[in-house]
Formats: sequence, C-alpha cells, structure tokens
Amino acid sequence: MTPGPENPLGNPLGSPLGASSGTPAPKADFSDVQSGSSTTAPATPAAAGAAAATYTVKSGDSLSKIAKHHYGDSSKWHAIYDANRDQLDNPDLIHPGQVLKLPAQP
Repeated sequence: MTPGPENPLGNPLGSPLGASSGTPAPKADFSDVQSGSSTTAPATPAAAGAAAATYTVKSGDSLSKIAKHHYGDSSKWHAIYDANRDQLDNPDLIHPGQVLKLPAQP
C-alpha cells in the first residue's frame, strides 16, 4: 500500500486506526463479556416513587381496548378501572380527553 495523506492522528486517510505503521489493528476481545444489565437506575418507576403511567382516552376507546394495548390482555381492564375509581363511576362510560392512570402490570 502506498502512503497517502495523513490526518492529524497520524493515520493515512481512509485507513483504519492503527494501520499507519503497516501493522493490523488489534481485534476487540469480547470473551469476558457477561449478559445481564448493570445500572444504578431503579428497577421500576414505582421504586423511584414516580407517578403511574397515564393514558388519554380517544374516541372509540374502552377500558378493555386500553388494557389489551397496554397489558396485552383485555381482561385486565379491571385494574385500570380500580386505579381510576376517583373519576369513573361506570367502567362503560369513559370520554375522549379523560386522563386515566395505568397501574403497573397487574
């Protein structure tokens, strides 16, 4: 390979890092990588004292449709109803624009 112009890092332009001396760059070694996660963040929003998730009702919504979308199971509408008893007297009467609390996975 013929030498080309160099960038400020000393590598010929268009060459991978470490290629300026003609030696190949060392390969990354991921043999000690372990699966799992490492974080200092709380495991759940509830653990941090965060407010429950909310959902704004749209035209055509029902508690069972909302439960199906958020929990994957329409029969979990009871959890949404129970979390919103302060504003719902009848689970069949929800209105567009209402902001409902969505509890953690029931």
